[in-house]
Amino acid sequence: MNGGNSIPNQTQNQIQPEAQPPAPTRPGWGLWHRRVCLVPTWRGWLLLLLLAGGLTVFGLHRVEPFLAANDPLPDGVPVVEGWVPDFALHQVIQMLRDHPSQTIYVTGGPIEIGGPLYQYKTLAELGASILRHMGLSASQVQPVPAPLVYKDRTFTSALALRDWFLAHGGIPAKINLISVGPHARRSRMLFQEVFGNRAQIGVTSLTDPNYDATHWWRTSQGVRTVTDELVAYGYARFLFFRSPE
Repeated sequence: MNGGNSIPNQTQNQIQPEAQPPAPTRPGWGLWHRRVCLVPTWRGWLLLLLLAGGLTVFGLHRVEPFLAANDPLPDGVPVVEGWVPDFALHQVIQMLRDHPSQTIYVTGGPIEIGGPLYQYKTLAELGASILRHMGLSASQVQPVPAPLVYKDRTFTSALALRDWFLAHGGIPAKINLISVGPHARRSRMLFQEVFGNRAQIGVTSLTDPNYDATHWWRTSQGVRTVTDELVAYGYARFLFFRSPE
């Protein structure tokens, strides 16, 4: 009897389903799950490093010329930012020698520091005074002061200039903005935003002798100037929202 029952028992054991492995637990209380991902081989890492190095070298050589835009307009009304150093104002006078009857407009807000300069209330008046002392006549220089602000000073100077033109005969069709080094592109962008389609804005970027523009990363002055302006341009280009009206 026992021998006869052994075969059915073996058959039952053979057809029993196999035990299933326990379901894997998800880490983080079910908020995450695992994925299979590809990682670079040593050849892949080498290629990525070469690409990153090439992009870095390209960026180092291209960022300063990009920021220091130089695109003047023929017959444009000259406008210089009053904060520019004396070496830049000397270059402005050289530019105006071929146009002795042309008036240059100097923009800028209040001077925040500098006790010996108390007689000049704004950078516009200070820059105009320096140009007159350098040889320009009073009729050739017109300061256009801007009000005191703690941010968006270039934009505010452009607003003051636009309003001055509107109050004194109208906005010229072409304006040639004069700035220094990598500040030029941001200044032109903000001036163009203020003037809109009323005037075409050109720009002249004067060379800053305090660092080598082609190798700006070799000096602390060049690094500070270019990186500061790169950040400021990024802010003005992508994060600045203000109506010119």
